[in-house]
Amino acid sequence: MPHKKRTASGVLGGLLGLVGLSTVAGILVTATVTPAIAVSGYAASNAISMFDNMPSYLEIDDLMEATEIYATVNDQPQLLARFYDQNRVPLEFDQISPLVYDAVLSSEDKNFYRHGGVDLAGTMSAVLANVRGTSSRGGSSISQQYVKNILVQRCEEDAASDEERDACYWEATNSDVSEGGLQRKLQEMRYAIQLEKSYTKDEILLGYLNIVNFGGQNYGIGAAAKYYFGVDAANLSLSQAATLAGMVQEPNGYRIDRPDSESNGAANGYAKTLNRRDYVLDRMLADGKITKEEHAAASAEPITPNITPTDQGCQMAGGSAYFCDLVRTTVENDPVFGETPDERKQNLRRGGYRIYTTLDLGLQIPAEEAISIVPATMEGIELGSTGVQIEVGTGRVLSMVQNTRYSQSAAQLEADRSFSSINFNTRKANGGSNGFNVGSTYKVFTLLDWLEKGHSINEVLNGRVRTFNIDRGCGQGVQPVDGVRIGNFEDSRGYTATPFQFTADSLNSGFFAMAEKLTVCDVNKVADRLGVTLADGHKTYEADASYPDLNAPYSILGSMNIAPIDMAGVYATIASGGIYCQPKVIDRITNSKGEELPLPETTCSRVLDESVANTAAYVLQNVLANGSATPSRTFDGVPLIGKTGIHQQFQTWMIGSSTKVASAVWVGNVIGESELNRLWANGYPLWRMRHAIWPELQRAANAKYGGDQFPGPDANLSRRVYADLPNVVGLTVEQATDVIQDAGFSVIVGDPVDGVEPADTVTVQDPGPGRVPGGTTVTIRPSNGQGIAVPTVAGMSADKARDALRSAGFTAITPCPAPTPPGDDDDDEDARPPSQPKVTGTDPAAGTVTGRSAQITLICG
Repeated sequence: MPHKKRTASGVLGGLLGLVGLSTVAGILVTATVTPAIAVSGYAASNAISMFDNMPSYLEIDDLMEATEIYATVNDQPQLLARFYDQNRVPLEFDQISPLVYDAVLSSEDKNFYRHGGVDLAGTMSAVLANVRGTSSRGGSSISQQYVKNILVQRCEEDAASDEERDACYWEATNSDVSEGGLQRKLQEMRYAIQLEKSYTKDEILLGYLNIVNFGGQNYGIGAAAKYYFGVDAANLSLSQAATLAGMVQEPNGYRIDRPDSESNGAANGYAKTLNRRDYVLDRMLADGKITKEEHAAASAEPITPNITPTDQGCQMAGGSAYFCDLVRTTVENDPVFGETPDERKQNLRRGGYRIYTTLDLGLQIPAEEAISIVPATMEGIELGSTGVQIEVGTGRVLSMVQNTRYSQSAAQLEADRSFSSINFNTRKANGGSNGFNVGSTYKVFTLLDWLEKGHSINEVLNGRVRTFNIDRGCGQGVQPVDGVRIGNFEDSRGYTATPFQFTADSLNSGFFAMAEKLTVCDVNKVADRLGVTLADGHKTYEADASYPDLNAPYSILGSMNIAPIDMAGVYATIASGGIYCQPKVIDRITNSKGEELPLPETTCSRVLDESVANTAAYVLQNVLANGSATPSRTFDGVPLIGKTGIHQQFQTWMIGSSTKVASAVWVGNVIGESELNRLWANGYPLWRMRHAIWPELQRAANAKYGGDQFPGPDANLSRRVYADLPNVVGLTVEQATDVIQDAGFSVIVGDPVDGVEPADTVTVQDPGPGRVPGGTTVTIRPSNGQGIAVPTVAGMSADKARDALRSAGFTAITPCPAPTPPGDDDDDEDARPPSQPKVTGTDPAAGTVTGRSAQITLICG
């Protein structure tokens, strides 16, 4: 730590005790003039030895530079934002006006091109003034000032705390009359002398002008010229060059960006800085750098700032700000950018990175326009909306939008609710929220687990509202689900059908029917495999004391809070044929020298069998073509998959994909539970806004990236499944209907038929019991209770048979045909009437059940 300031006598005594004032002079003469000139005497010899033993090599570190983040438009990079601690624009020698060099040298080091790193006369004058207590000025050459600035920047970079930084800064800049101050001065000179042996004068002068502070966060002549006067350093006028040259002596004291300052503001013409500028002009005239006329003209000019701030932070990116914020948090979280969080944050603001991102402004701009229909603020609801698009097969995030405006200013966030610092699209670790209930878009994981278990999309299930017994899995047991709480859309009672149809209609009870043959834990593990976690990073299936409700039956309907970017990745995975790619936002990074740097690691890996992914895609195509997602059709001919989601009218979603780009849109409550179907904005009911936004995003992607046909379903996973049809004859219609539907078949109740059974008893079943194709519609016909069985009358005479039939209740009886007489001769006395014929049967046959009015015909032998 540096010594405290001492009294003049104490300083002089300490100085003489160290090397002696004459010794200092000897060192300066010896070091700065020529080794051939030496100061005699023991003290001088020892001092020179001490000086020679000081460290001489000072590595010139890379300058702290702003990091710049770029998007792509028409395959060309476009600046989105920059981050910096020091606003600096490093320049080459010929990019700076010669007036700047002349002004700085005349005012700071007129002998720069003649000395060997230390200006003997200036330094001795400063030492004597310090010892006498009449001044604390440094008297440093440009080379010495360069050394000091290098050491100061090193303090800024290496300090682990503010206290450490301040102590380091004091060590690097201390010029007081203590032993420590003079020791530092000697070390500074030692470095400066060696610096001049390693670099040319022009390199040192340029290095100094690129590193030196010009007040506030403005470092280097390039940034200073832009900030204070709005011009390039090559175009500075004489007056402007002199003004900036004067600032380096007291950067914050001579600033001209505070017009309200009473001591140095617009009201007094920036008097302090004006006096310093005029001093610089005087020195330039004295050195013959400018003519009297030029001096007079420049001196007559008032100081006229044109403050042109160099903005920084993601607010620069406008509608792309939330994507920018994802890039920022990626850098701050990923070890490739530094071992510790503090180091990564410093590297972002000082490392001079050029970060070329995945953002495609060809998709971003249409997305910003599409989401503009959602107000940033609205009475009665904390309304939020997002859109995010991911390239299939790479995970590159192509667009990211939000209905609010981005800000990190606490004052702005408090004053204006249309601003938000929270990125609704991302997980919490990346500046995101706690996520949102994803609703029926989560049903895709039940579908995928169904297929992975070998089930067919054409397997028929009882999807009627009833009590379902759902196995939570992961050792959490079976939990019944009351059918009345399932909540199908528009209170549908459900139906018997296939997963193919359930998905198209997004039928909750249908998915519970599927879940009865699966476990919820396995469904949630599929989500985990496809890159989905809760928005706070917790795994979807790992129930614990903090998350006891995980794997609850209702999670298959999307009750968990998940980030939109995760869900976009899921549908991109299905569209890719089962390859999951972690979302990535950076394509390449270079340092300030243009050298390529390592990227954050992202991977692509197969997480679904191709047959499963392709069959799921086939099902999801039907959702857009004929199901709940039809309002989001794009009508541009590009094949698409998709799925809607609504969570209790609090959150709404539309997610889908081509084979090239996946898009996810969410509209809902950021906080609270206002019902979206009761609120309107900009001509839309809030719950249908997703269907206005999503097609615009996807159409823009289709226009640029196109899309291929999806492969189609796997034959086995789309097979017709046979099932056992039970026998329901003899049951009541209600009983028979339940039995048939529980077995997974549909029922039609036909007209009653004549039957001896009590009315409403099933007497006819078509098809009959046995193995039949799943989904077969079964027709049942009940008895009307009025049937009669035809009695057996064979062997009876016609009269007796007729009497028996009448006794049974039949009224329409056709007798046997009359017998034929034995001859035609009416005069034959021997002719007698024929005997009565015997009955051999009836039509309908004996035992047939029919109505009382049915025609019964006797058949005689």
